[in-house]
Amino acid sequence: MPTRATTRRRQLGATMRKLRARKGITLEEAGRLVGVSKATVSRYETQAGPVKWLVVEALCREYGASSSERRAVVALAKDAKQQGWWSSFADSIPESMNLLLTLEDEAVREDHFSCVYVPGLLQTRSYATALQQANEMRRSQEDIERLVEIRMKRQEILTRPHPPHLWAILDESVIRRVVGSPDVMREQLTHLLSTGESANVTLQVLPFARGAHAAALGSFVMIGGPEPSLDVVYVDLHVGSLFMEKDEELERYRLAFEYLRAQALDINASSAMIKRAREEF
Repeated sequence: MPTRATTRRRQLGATMRKLRARKGITLEEAGRLVGVSKATVSRYETQAGPVKWLVVEALCREYGASSSERRAVVALAKDAKQQGWWSSFADSIPESMNLLLTLEDEAVREDHFSCVYVPGLLQTRSYATALQQANEMRRSQEDIERLVEIRMKRQEILTRPHPPHLWAILDESVIRRVVGSPDVMREQLTHLLSTGESANVTLQVLPFARGAHAAALGSFVMIGGPEPSLDVVYVDLHVGSLFMEKDEELERYRLAFEYLRAQALDINASSAMIKRAREEF
């Protein structure tokens, strides 16, 4: 069986395509600028095959990438063969989740808007288990425990030495919807209050009273790289996952998140609403 490309290699290919497209040059032109063939540049933009970081750096310079963009892309090239901590779970998670975990592992910030459930990075074990048990796809207890373990392991990025900043906006329905049981919800809301006190976590609630809002179509996550141009929007469509990275797509979601932040309660008022919801359970 052929070795599956690492998700870092996939991300590298997508980023190199994006940078070249932004510059507006062909594969052949790019190759001529750095002294390699059109086929080599094309291979660097796919998800398979070895890469040389010196060539990647040269291409980035010709593409006009900023110094921080260049550093981030070269780091991907140097680690292209590296598997993340989740590689041991590879048989349990879809390829799209591999990509999400890679992006998240290297993110400097994450902006979440959730209109149904608590974001995975903020879920308790009991809450995450209840969600898996409620899935229409019946799973064995062993599979459920494995998926929940992946989610718990994923949360460790919030407590590492240099964690990303997580800004989460929760629709009021998220803190009102009973997942599991009232006891599970009390524990979950207590966890939100506790996590919200962390320096790298900002939590807001968007109350029903604010009416229609900028993201009425659904939840989304904007995963931020060292440069805005390396941002990626992730949308879980339940039947599949969608990653968006075109400039016009990023701008649309950035604008939506800014409107949501303005419409949501401030941090103190959000905490007060979560406490009230917890008391009602």
